[in-house]
Amino acid sequence: MVATTPYQCLTLSLLILPPLLLTTYFMAIFPSPPAPIFIHPSLASMPPTSKSWSIYPEDFYPGGGYAAFPNGKVRYWLLGPENGKKVVLIHGLSVPAIIWKDVAPTLAARGYRVLLYDLYGRGYSDAPISSYNANLYTTQLAFLMQYLKWEKANIVGLSMGGAIAASFTSQFPHLVDQGVGLIASAGLMESSDISRTSKFMSSPLVQTLASTRPVQAYLQRLTNQTASDNEVEDKANSPIVEIVRIQSAHLSGYNNALSSSLRDGPIRGQRAAFTSSAFEGKRVLIMHGTKDVTVNPKYASQIYSLLPSAARVKLLKIEGGGHDLSISHSKEVVDALIDLLSGQAKSWAALQAKAS
Repeated sequence: MVATTPYQCLTLSLLILPPLLLTTYFMAIFPSPPAPIFIHPSLASMPPTSKSWSIYPEDFYPGGGYAAFPNGKVRYWLLGPENGKKVVLIHGLSVPAIIWKDVAPTLAARGYRVLLYDLYGRGYSDAPISSYNANLYTTQLAFLMQYLKWEKANIVGLSMGGAIAASFTSQFPHLVDQGVGLIASAGLMESSDISRTSKFMSSPLVQTLASTRPVQAYLQRLTNQTASDNEVEDKANSPIVEIVRIQSAHLSGYNNALSSSLRDGPIRGQRAAFTSSAFEGKRVLIMHGTKDVTVNPKYASQIYSLLPSAARVKLLKIEGGGHDLSISHSKEVVDALIDLLSGQAKSWAALQAKAS
């Protein structure tokens, strides 16, 4: 029925206006100040008896230190002569900077100034409760370079680190020198490349349950039992596998970082970064194993096709190589990086642009 008399209009107004005004009042209340960022501890919080200290101690590389930034502390190491050509090595999704153990010292011995660091949520860097997207990772490196007073450096990334390197180049081209290395690079992966189990385990609900004390205690017992059962495993890979197990079982921030990186991180959606004009004139090395089951080798060719025609690009396929090329094919990685960083080889001099 439509209100037609003044009495009916007044009655209707008294029914509608009070709740409307009350709702408007509460919606217009000035918000509280944002809460400080909650930060999960890193491997530095592990007890002295933890196996992590023997596998990957804080001083695994010489010249290490911590830098404090808005999203937490970052662990870094500097190797090689101070006047050497600067290069940054960025690790991937799950394994911290130990993944460069056979590459970084060799580059330093060859006269390069090498910067390694643990990404947020891995190794000895703090694990903020945040969205682990490309911006978190690129600003982490930008802050670190500013802290170290590095005006420019060559940028090399492995796996997700390759995607971070591409995104960093597109966002901070003035901080990138002439060389960019993309090793087994992610960045273009599709949802279908991620297993259903990984998608399920990375869901917020599962991560909330996994961070509870009973589940954490179970994971820790399982990790200890698995380590005992696998003492005869391949010695070259067991430290890498073990440090992943330890982080997953003992550091809830690590699991959150991996899960968020799978959902929100730069392993996907970086097409715009690879097509950025920031790559123009740069030397770009794309290196990928033909047997990589983590990041399909087809993405190496796709990255090549996306890079600007004015970039000087080499696509190097490692026959039979898997994903962790810095471990399985460290010599080939070192040789390719020295070729990239020196820029003196005839092959680079002749490679005027990708189009040629």
